[in-house]
Amino acid sequence: MAGRDPGEGHRPASPLELLFDLTFVVAFGQAADQLAHLVAAGHPAPGVIGFVVAIASTCWAWINFSWFASAYDTDDWSYRLTTMVQMIGVVVFALGLPDLFASLEEGHGVDNAVMVAGYVIMRIAMIGQWLRVARQDPERRRTAVTYVSFVGVAQLGWIVLALADQSTAAFLCGAALLFVLECTGPVVAERRFPSTPWNPQHIAERHGLLAIIALGEVIFGTVAAVSGLVQEQGWSAEAVLVVVAGVGIAFGLWWSYFIIPSAEILARHRRRAFVWAYGHVAVYGSIAATGAGLHVAAYVIEGSAVVGVLGAIVAISVPLLASSVALFGLYAYLLHDFDPLHVALFVGSVVLLLIAVVLAGVGVAIGVCLLIVTLAPAVVVVGYEAVGHRRQAAALARALR
Repeated sequence: MAGRDPGEGHRPASPLELLFDLTFVVAFGQAADQLAHLVAAGHPAPGVIGFVVAIASTCWAWINFSWFASAYDTDDWSYRLTTMVQMIGVVVFALGLPDLFASLEEGHGVDNAVMVAGYVIMRIAMIGQWLRVARQDPERRRTAVTYVSFVGVAQLGWIVLALADQSTAAFLCGAALLFVLECTGPVVAERRFPSTPWNPQHIAERHGLLAIIALGEVIFGTVAAVSGLVQEQGWSAEAVLVVVAGVGIAFGLWWSYFIIPSAEILARHRRRAFVWAYGHVAVYGSIAATGAGLHVAAYVIEGSAVVGVLGAIVAISVPLLASSVALFGLYAYLLHDFDPLHVALFVGSVVLLLIAVVLAGVGVAIGVCLLIVTLAPAVVVVGYEAVGHRRQAAALARALR
C-alpha cells in the first residue's frame, strides 16, 4: 500500500473494478424501478426523495472506492477480499431499497434499516483499506487517518439515524448533514495532508464506465416500454418509434458525456477533481432517472399507470433536462470556459423537451413525443460535430497552458 505512480500510462480499469461495478447495475436498477413505480402510481414526491437518497448513497460509495483503487490497487488477496465485502454491502443496500420507498410512500416514518446496514458494510470495508494505508504508507498516514475519522463518525451517524424513530423531514435533515460530513472528509484529507496518488486517466475512464452502466437503465426502460406496446398492439410504427427514441436518447447522452475532455484537464488541474467528481452524482442520477421515465412510459402503454402520456413524457424530459444541466456545468467548470454556443445548444435542447411535453398534452401519440425528446441530446451532438469541436480544441489549449 505504498501508492501507485499517478503518472502511470495505459492504466485501464482492472477486472476486479469491472466486477465491482456489476453490483451497481443492481443498485441503479432497483432505485430506477422503485421511482418508476411510484411515479406511475401518482406518488412522485416520495419516489423522487427515495431515488435521490439511493443514488447519492450508491454513487458516493462507488466514488470513494474508485478513487482509492486508483491510488492503492495492490490486487493482493487482502485487497480482493475487502472489495468482495464492499460488493456484499452494495447488494444488501439494494435489497433494502424497496422498504425505504414503501415507507416513504406510506408516510409513517422511514424504514431504512436494511439499506443503512448495506451502506455501513461498504464503508466499514473502506475503513479497513484506509487503516492498511495508514500502516503501510507512512508518508500519507495522516491522510489515511483523516479518511478513517470522517468515514467512521459518519457511519455512527447513519446507524443512529436507522435506529431512531423519525419522520421523513427529520430523516432528510439527518441524511443531508451526514452526506455533507462524508463529502467534507476527502477535501480535508487531500488538501491539508499529502494527496493520494490517483491517476487522472484511470479516474476519467472509471467515471465514464459508471456513466455507461447508468445508461443501461435507459436501454432497459426502452425494452420495457416496447415490450408493453407490442403486447398491447403488436408490432407497429409506434413500437418502432419507441425503439428508435429510447436507443437514440441513450446514444445521445453517451455522446454528450464523452465530449468532455476530462482526463486531459484532470492531469493538468488536479484541484478541479472534487467538483468534477461530486458533480457526477447528478450526472448518474439524471441518467438513471431517464431510464425510470421510460419505465413509466411502459406502465402507461400497458394501461397500469395513473398518469397518462403527458406524465410519462414529463418523467423522461425532467431528468433529461437535469442531465443537460449537469453535463454543461461539468464542461464549463473543467475548462473554465463560457461559450455562447453552449448556451444556444442548451436552449435548443430545452425547447425540444418543451415541445414534446406540449404535444403529449394535446394528445399526440407517445412514440412521436418520444422521438421529439430524442432530438434534445441530438442538438448537442450535432452542434459539437458541426462547430463545437473547434471551439473546444481552442478552449482546451487555453486550459492546458
